[in-house]
Amino acid sequence: MIPHLISTESGPVLELEQRILEAQPAIERWFRLEWMEHSPPFYASVDLRNGGFKLAPVDTNLFPGGWNNLSDEMLPLAVQAAMAAIEKICPEAKGLLLIPEKHTRNTFYLENLAKLTQIFHQAGLKVHVGTVDDTITEPKHVQLPNGGELLLEPLVRGKRRLGTKDFDPCTILLNNDLSSGVPANLAGLYEQYVLPPLQAGWTVRRKSTHFKCYDDVVKRFAKLIGVDPWMLNPYFTQCGNIDFQERQGENCLADAVDTVLAKVRKKYKEYGIHEKPFIAVKADAGTYGMGVMMVHDASEVKDLNRKTRNKMSVVKEGMEVHDVIIQEGIPSIERLQEAVCEPVVYMMDRYVVGGFYRVHADRGPSENLNSPGMHFVPLAFDEQFNVTHPEAKPGTNGPNRFYMYGVIARLALVAASYELERTDPEAETV
Repeated sequence: MIPHLISTESGPVLELEQRILEAQPAIERWFRLEWMEHSPPFYASVDLRNGGFKLAPVDTNLFPGGWNNLSDEMLPLAVQAAMAAIEKICPEAKGLLLIPEKHTRNTFYLENLAKLTQIFHQAGLKVHVGTVDDTITEPKHVQLPNGGELLLEPLVRGKRRLGTKDFDPCTILLNNDLSSGVPANLAGLYEQYVLPPLQAGWTVRRKSTHFKCYDDVVKRFAKLIGVDPWMLNPYFTQCGNIDFQERQGENCLADAVDTVLAKVRKKYKEYGIHEKPFIAVKADAGTYGMGVMMVHDASEVKDLNRKTRNKMSVVKEGMEVHDVIIQEGIPSIERLQEAVCEPVVYMMDRYVVGGFYRVHADRGPSENLNSPGMHFVPLAFDEQFNVTHPEAKPGTNGPNRFYMYGVIARLALVAASYELERTDPEAETV
């Protein structure tokens, strides 16, 4: 099952699919060369939007939850990728400490932890889940809706190492995006591998930095396959010193919206696109679809009502918003059972291991689908992402479309590797 495309403007993406399939050997070599020079993030998920006239990432998550939303058929791929990733980092590893968010009441998130535990267990590691939640002082068994069980344990910090009682791993895997800061337990762990590195958390990371890196990556890739980089890349800019509650920075925000809209309108005119352009204004740090609003005109960001100002001023873990990214909005033309949907691709190390469609029956093509009321449909195929059928007509074959998704998602993964290098506090400066 692949979503149907509801727009007459789907021709460019169908042509893009054809170009990507024809260039598959060159594309895979291009990625191999990139990974010879750069280390991929340990894992990531990428939200894509297919507008028919372009296909591009709109968000890259370096602490992906939602592993429970992948199909069971994808488990072998994830296990193989986990083996490869661990072998590169710590081949003698016996144990892995998984540090989650504090969502002990969110059963869907807990099922995600259970799936991650299963993946690394089958990759040959003993896995313990150590929580940063100070209210958990004794091992706690949590029942899951699917009938399973998860054991949450309090962390035990030594002088230079972190573990749980009677468990001292060589590797620590964060499934916590550090929105509320870096816990003291995680500082100064020079004898253990911490994955992803601490600068991947939202205390340091900014979406605008990621998309600057993506901009560099996609220009080179677009030249390789002979397409306009804009077909793979949303325009964006950044605005700082915003205070939504005090209405500070409104002029900067309005000017930025005007600037990006003008660039988008020019491209729409160049390609004869009849959609009405729009902008996604997002908190420059943060996730879970929080701190996001869609606007079609600069006037909409002035004199915001109290509800919108409250929504935009604070995101996850009470993190205040003072910097925003102003990003070209991409309407989604993909539909599952008439509901708007968007693909989300999951990767571990440099490998695509699965994904799902985020589906929202109550949202339109120009709205944020990462919001209450969404549900998930696993990508429905039994073949690996790099198994394609070039003889199939563009838009008719699931593996071909999923391969195209995987290529664009891996471009974002390359960008994330650049991003982590640029923000590495221990990087050598020339």
